[in-house]
Parts: sequence; structure tokens; C-alpha cells
Amino acid sequence: MYAEFDESLVTGNEMIDGQHKELIGKINKLVDCCEQGGGKLEAIKMLDYLSDYTEFHFGAEEKLQEEVSYPGLEEHKKQHGAFVKAVAELHEMLEEEEGPTDAFVEAVNKNVIDWLYKHIKGFDCSVASYINMDSHAERL
Repeated sequence: MYAEFDESLVTGNEMIDGQHKELIGKINKLVDCCEQGGGKLEAIKMLDYLSDYTEFHFGAEEKLQEEVSYPGLEEHKKQHGAFVKAVAELHEMLEEEEGPTDAFVEAVNKNVIDWLYKHIKGFDCSVASYINMDSHAERL
């Protein structure tokens, strides 16, 4: 299953939406590598790339939340930490196997794609709503 950026994932923050699109692109490259018979080293390289970009993206989100004094920042950080742990577990899974297996691809779908959709639609959209509400407080 490939991830797709659609209207349900739009937060309204151009920077964050752009990074989400990039993140989804990296996830799809990992899935494509696995489904096209890419080897273990290629899959590890794609997972490393995804991991690095995720750290960059989470840092940007958390910085934005700090700047606007978002009250749910600590919970958001915990969610990010859970994702980082899931990616580390995928690394371990790849290291233990001879290459990306069907079980690995299934784990990517569950622990990366499904998690990301839920996170964006829930946590990230709530941050965007908070920022929008805060910047238009005169309307309340």
C-alpha cells in the first residue's frame, strides 16, 4: 500500500504540509524498494533516509509549537517519540531478516503509514487549528 497526500491531510500550514508531502514521498520510496525486490542494503538506506527526514520534520513541528506556546506540545513530543521507536524497530526487523519481507512491508504499512495518517489528521490538524484560532482571536 502506498501513502497518498490528500485533502484530509492538509493542515493549512504551508511548511508543514510541504514536509508531510516529502515524508510521504520517502515512505513510498521505501515501500517501492521493498515491493520491487530491492535488497537489504537498499531498504536500510531508504529507511535511514526516512528516519533522518522524520527527525528534521519533527524538529520543525516542535519548534513551531514552542513558538506559539501550543499547550499540547509535550503529548505531541511523546507521539513523535513513539514513531521514532517504531522506525527503530523496523531497522531491527530489517537487520534480522535477509531483506525486506512481506511482514516488513506490512509493518511499514501499520507502523508508518497508518500511524502518520492518524497523527496528521489528529495531532497536527489540532495544532493548525490552535494556531489559526490564536491568530484570529479577535473573531472569538
